[in-house]
Amino acid sequence: MSVDELPDHIVYSGNVIEFATVVAETCLFLEHTSEIGKDEFVEKSLKLLPLLYLKASVLDIPELVYENFPERFVTEEDYQFVREQIEQLLGNDDVYLEVFHPDMAISDTPVAAFISENLSDIYQEIKDFAANYQTADVDIMNDALAQCLTAFGEHWGQKLLNAMRALHALKYNLQDDVDWEETHHHEDKLTRDSFLDFQHNAEDDDLSSFLK
Repeated sequence: MSVDELPDHIVYSGNVIEFATVVAETCLFLEHTSEIGKDEFVEKSLKLLPLLYLKASVLDIPELVYENFPERFVTEEDYQFVREQIEQLLGNDDVYLEVFHPDMAISDTPVAAFISENLSDIYQEIKDFAANYQTADVDIMNDALAQCLTAFGEHWGQKLLNAMRALHALKYNLQDDVDWEETHHHEDKLTRDSFLDFQHNAEDDDLSSFLK
């Protein structure tokens, strides 16, 4: 069946089909992380994630057909499988300092976040959508899309951007000279002001090297 012959429903619109295609590719990529190297993982993540964000952001959330959200397919074992693959691949680079975490408002120290957890949370949402989309039941597909896009606005869109920031730093070697683990080891001595001073000094160092 060609695109022109598909039923006239939002779930078969061009934008939704493109979103579903990127979702399928992203899920497949995350499920096979252990088969590629670290550099390739970072490189491909920085190509897929922006595309996934774009394809989700242009879609409107459809009205729900049923009162309850559609079935969840991703198990805790599935989630941990994806997370552990990414964690093992990235090693110490899996952890980064999160400046957009809600806890930052009440914390005097930087909040640690993990690329593997961000991507696993994203995987859980988009894999559930993909599994329901494959049922070919228009009403289930519709509600799965609504569920996925609602979650995109509430949390996984932000997590995607957070992971991209950390992955961008990995690709372009934006890490500070001080190892993160050393900083984390002395976290109890690190106040918000000292952390901001640390960032400020790092920025000055970068600017100095640029002006040489």
